[in-house]
Amino acid sequence: MRKFLFVSFKYCSLFFISLLSIFPFYWMVVSTTNTTNQIAAGKLTVGNQLMNNIEQLFSAYDIPLIMWNSLKITILSVVLSLVVTSLAAFGFEKFQTKTSERIYSLLLIFMIVPLASLVIPLFKMMAGFQLVNNPLSIILLSINNLFLIFFFRQNFKSFPDGILDASKIEGAGDYTIFFKIVVPMMKSTYAAGAIYSFMNTWNSYLLPLIFLQTEDKFTMTLLISSLSTESYVANYNIQMIAIVIATFPTLILFMLMQKGFVKGMTGSLKL
Repeated sequence: MRKFLFVSFKYCSLFFISLLSIFPFYWMVVSTTNTTNQIAAGKLTVGNQLMNNIEQLFSAYDIPLIMWNSLKITILSVVLSLVVTSLAAFGFEKFQTKTSERIYSLLLIFMIVPLASLVIPLFKMMAGFQLVNNPLSIILLSINNLFLIFFFRQNFKSFPDGILDASKIEGAGDYTIFFKIVVPMMKSTYAAGAIYSFMNTWNSYLLPLIFLQTEDKFTMTLLISSLSTESYVANYNIQMIAIVIATFPTLILFMLMQKGFVKGMTGSLKL
């Protein structure tokens, strides 16, 4: 009886916590079908204003262009950051020297520096390269992700050195070993890194706010921010449509790569 009560309490608690976690998403989706007044009044049932809200948003903004801007910046940033950070991490782990360890320690220290404190020097640097209001500025600044270097190095610690030695004996070069042996064997780690990098870049607000200054360069985060500040009357219905649209890419990516994400976060290595 005691065990039954314990199990019942546990599952009831999990059910309640799940409802609390799901409710904001449910409220966001339902709000896309209601008017601003209905949302402000707290209506939690499905309405009939979905198509009207979509039409308002798409007539006021070039959503396909803004989505393309976000996808272009995010995809290029993810691909380049995975290549650069994993190469750096592999070098730090498998070609250790006293100098490399000092540099790695310095990089870890830099992780505590808040991005907001670097805005002015970064802006001056990008202005010197004439990259202000250019998506390339966001891409370049997103490549060097210090957390990904740390994450990949921790996973590379479990990679067998015997495989590397055997490959070198067979005459394979360092880059051949990395791209043809290491990367295929650590797909789960790269899946986890890709999801983290995608979410980090897709949801980035500060860098696009500083460097992208015209509406034709806007990303979805800047659009959502502008929707809440450009008028005296809040258009919650349009904001919710934009938020749902911005949520879809991350949701789809996670659903496609969730198994790899879980395995990668636990340091899975396919031998």
